[in-house]
Amino acid sequence: MSDAQHDHESLIRTPKQLVVAVAGFFLVIVLGIILLVTFVTNASTTGAGSNAQSAEAIAARIRPVSDAGFTLRDANTPRVLLAGGAVYTATCAACHDSGMASSPKTGDKAAWATRLEQGYATLVTHAIEGIRAMPAKGGNPDLDDLEVARAVVFMTNQSGASFKEPAAPAPAAAAGAASAAAPVADGAAAATAGAPVAAAPAAIPVAAAPMAAATPVAGPAVASADTGKKAYDTACIACHGAGIAGAPKFGDKVAWSARVGQGASVLYDHAIKGFQGKAGVMPPKGGSALPDADVKAAVDYMVAAVK
Repeated sequence: MSDAQHDHESLIRTPKQLVVAVAGFFLVIVLGIILLVTFVTNASTTGAGSNAQSAEAIAARIRPVSDAGFTLRDANTPRVLLAGGAVYTATCAACHDSGMASSPKTGDKAAWATRLEQGYATLVTHAIEGIRAMPAKGGNPDLDDLEVARAVVFMTNQSGASFKEPAAPAPAAAAGAASAAAPVADGAAAATAGAPVAAAPAAIPVAAAPMAAATPVAGPAVASADTGKKAYDTACIACHGAGIAGAPKFGDKVAWSARVGQGASVLYDHAIKGFQGKAGVMPPKGGSALPDADVKAAVDYMVAAVK
């Protein structure tokens, strides 16, 4: 027999060898299945690259809400409406600072000219209800209509308009004081039984107690640091927190030095009445409806931070 014929001969020559080969084949398959099942059931089921079960990831999920950057507010406290500048910075500036989505760029008088001709009421309606690519209230449904109107005034007055900022709604009237005199009922009975009842007048006014000396009301210039901080957070932080529109940044001694040198009375006057300088425009009371005393307190709070 030649070498070529010898090479092509099968290795299985007898029935016994065939049985052994088939049994060995199935044994290898069974062992492979057993090893695969063992590997799958004993391996971690966490997806590759996932650290969802790590101590750090678990701690991040269960950390307190206050540590996650959320601010909890009492729903029963009266809402403080934001100033026009604050609303503009938080909601409107994203499009109107750059003219995104064909929005008129703030300060571009040519782009605003035809819109200003429509009038204040139409502009506010469009801002509240939305128009074309602009969503209602700039996409922030939590804004009050008055806050939107303030933002419109803030934006348009920098673009050629001279609209007056809408006034805040008047507070509810205070409840009337209780009556100072209590009438005595007619025909009061005598203290002693059988005693003649004296005719009583229809109404005997009780003498009013002498009023205590009136407590002097604190002057508007006297305000606590806490009042100043609250006023700052309400009306001033939108611009002075980041130095927007030429406003001196809170705590920046260099930016505040020349202004502080003007004196407190000048700073109060500019903060309350508004001020237009080369660097930017300061709206009256920062675009808020705060009392003069609170505005002065906010000025004191900012000045104290640079001393």
